[in-house]
Amino acid sequence: MSAPDIITLGCRLNAHDSEAMRRLADEAGLGDAVVVNTCAVTAEAVRQARQTIRRARRERPEARLVVTGCAAQIEPETFADMPEVDAVLGNEEKLSGAEWGRLSKGFGTAEAEKVRVADIMAVRETAPQLIDGFGEFSRAFVQVQTGCDHRCTFCVIPYGRGNARSAPMGAVVEQVRRLVGNGYREVVLTGVDITSYGTDLPGTPRLGALVSKILDLVPELPRLRLSSIDGAEIDERLFERIARDERVAPHLHLSLQSGDDMILKRMKRRHTRAQAVDLCARLREARPEIAFGADIIAGFPTETEEMFENSLRLVDECGLAHVHVFPFSPRSGTPAARMPLLPKAAVKHRAARLREKAGEALGRFLDQLIGSEQEVLAETEGRGRLANFAACQFDDAPEPGTLVRARMRAREGDRLLADRI
Repeated sequence: MSAPDIITLGCRLNAHDSEAMRRLADEAGLGDAVVVNTCAVTAEAVRQARQTIRRARRERPEARLVVTGCAAQIEPETFADMPEVDAVLGNEEKLSGAEWGRLSKGFGTAEAEKVRVADIMAVRETAPQLIDGFGEFSRAFVQVQTGCDHRCTFCVIPYGRGNARSAPMGAVVEQVRRLVGNGYREVVLTGVDITSYGTDLPGTPRLGALVSKILDLVPELPRLRLSSIDGAEIDERLFERIARDERVAPHLHLSLQSGDDMILKRMKRRHTRAQAVDLCARLREARPEIAFGADIIAGFPTETEEMFENSLRLVDECGLAHVHVFPFSPRSGTPAARMPLLPKAAVKHRAARLREKAGEALGRFLDQLIGSEQEVLAETEGRGRLANFAACQFDDAPEPGTLVRARMRAREGDRLLADRI
């Protein structure tokens, strides 16, 4: 029987979950299923999920089609009402072998429940998934926590993932050791709010303690990368490891969201503009090669032109290289959706201006790397990623998953052209 076809939308945590589901569905005898792992971060993400489901059904008319992920957790009825969908699983159910076994036996029976979505807020623990590999990915992802205890006014993700729950430190270390033993040269720590790691564990260890344990107890790991983090929660030990340990990738993706203090307050964020700029400055002083990425929302409700220009300036003041631009998208049930909205045309225009600014910043960042020698993690089709997350392309493709030394000889658009040394 063939392996299940998993279609992953959204974040790195979803990529991790998809690999766990691939094993669970296969063990349950659902190798012929199509599973769509959805994202709910914006209304556009939900629309794309529905579009993906319709396309999957056209391409695989005989397959059993399962929908799961954050969009399915938050609005299961939306997907249950789609004629293309056979079953809907919540975010907790999708990682349960028992649920996949039940689903396998129940498909096509009159008694089968089409929707299995429990109250995610009632879940109290995170069970680490033992994953041996990540298919087409050259790097491995390890889930260290899920859920979020914060309630930013624009965000629905806590309702898709539940409250913050951390994986035990020993289990995380063992999973990293397992993946390195299987040949992975880079491991990414992922979660919904990874800098809140440990608040629910005995002794409340912080993320810095976990990172230190991994680096100290798995010395054979060449590169450890952190996924998106909240700068307001960086503890002193984590700061020191990022700043001083060369095995921690010199790249942080920050959840900044805006460069204006009033908008940050209305978003219910926990940092100020000055704090974001100061954090980047202190880390760059300690580790000059570090690169920063950020999420920024354009056109948040009540945002004036002056407020938006503060976000534009933040790109330069923080020295951002990789900017993810999100046009504001109201999500039903969130406080931001009830605030005075900007015209859609204004939101679209501001997002385009911010993307243009981000493109210029990325170009300058890549140009500074031309002529340098870098360690590159080889990906498929001759692609690669530097430790600072810059993308590159080789003429002669190295073996995916290997670390190679390379010289950056030129820039082509949003990537560097690299020659192996």
